[in-house]
Amino acid sequence: MLVICACRFPTAFRLLSQPRRPSTCAVTLPSYWAAMGKRKVSATASPDSVNENEPVQTDESEAEQAKHAPTKKRGRQKAPEPPVLPKYEVSMRPSRYEGPAVRVLSWNVASLRSLLTKNPAAMKQVVEAEDADVVCLQETKLQDKAVEQMEALMGLTGWHHAWNCSTAKKGYSGTAIISKSKPVSIQHGMGRDEHDQEGRLITAEYPHLYVVNAYVPNSGDGLKRLDYRLQQWDVHFAEYLQQLAAKKPVVLTGDLNCCHQDIDIHAPKRNLKSAGFTQEERDSFSKLLIGGGFTDVWRHQYPEVTGYTYWNYRMNARTNNKGWRLDYFLVSEPLLAQVHDCFHLQDILGSDHCPVGLVLKTQAEV
Repeated sequence: MLVICACRFPTAFRLLSQPRRPSTCAVTLPSYWAAMGKRKVSATASPDSVNENEPVQTDESEAEQAKHAPTKKRGRQKAPEPPVLPKYEVSMRPSRYEGPAVRVLSWNVASLRSLLTKNPAAMKQVVEAEDADVVCLQETKLQDKAVEQMEALMGLTGWHHAWNCSTAKKGYSGTAIISKSKPVSIQHGMGRDEHDQEGRLITAEYPHLYVVNAYVPNSGDGLKRLDYRLQQWDVHFAEYLQQLAAKKPVVLTGDLNCCHQDIDIHAPKRNLKSAGFTQEERDSFSKLLIGGGFTDVWRHQYPEVTGYTYWNYRMNARTNNKGWRLDYFLVSEPLLAQVHDCFHLQDILGSDHCPVGLVLKTQAEV
């Protein structure tokens, strides 16, 4: 208890002894909201202080508050990462087919002389390992006078060799078909002078099918040959294939210089203007080859698997598996049901491309 001496603190004693008066400036919470034309009920307000005849304003919902809240600047959001697809491995191949079959190998050797100089047994080893019946080569870069020497180096004794060498430029392009059995006929090019000077196409006819080996022109740096490819080569090549398919089933193989789908290249967004992956080239592939009744056999067999056949020599592209799928087997409709296996031999070195192969079940050998 506090005792104040009136004799020593007269002023304080006088103030304390007076009765307390309500403050004239104090405003109670309900009267304040009533003056503003609305009333807000505090969570701690007594139920007795609420007048049921007055409109009651409840707290704003979170959605309403969000409308009036200052918006925050959002940074550029990252696109969702694409799903990680399985990578092709040789172990994915089906078991070996032991019945009658046609086994075709195809390889862009990027200079046959260079390949055999580095490893003279390279060709023979892969041919024997796969028990191939037909071997198709692209980018041989040979002249006619060097063919005999290369045949000896390959060591495929007794095989039938057919070559189409470039006459437009030395050490450039070139294709070949080498087979155990002798073809019924061989055709060099497609019968058009504007396309047939670079040795890019050779066709072997066998009793039951055609094997067409192509090294399709690259659209080049700056896409300088894109118009030629789209408006001339692709159109005339598709017509040539249709002429053959009207006679016998067709196997088309080779370096077709086009990654048909996004899944066929390691960095699709960065290569939209690169030769071999322009939208125009891919649309042409779809329209003239796939739309012409041919099936991309490897993609048909592995619809959601990444597998490449070409890797640039720079930046350790092959080691890091940053590649392109440029090498194909396409078959006309009658042969699709006979496909047993379509494969990549990505561990075979010697070129910036790897060999690819096809196994067709058949009632007769090539």
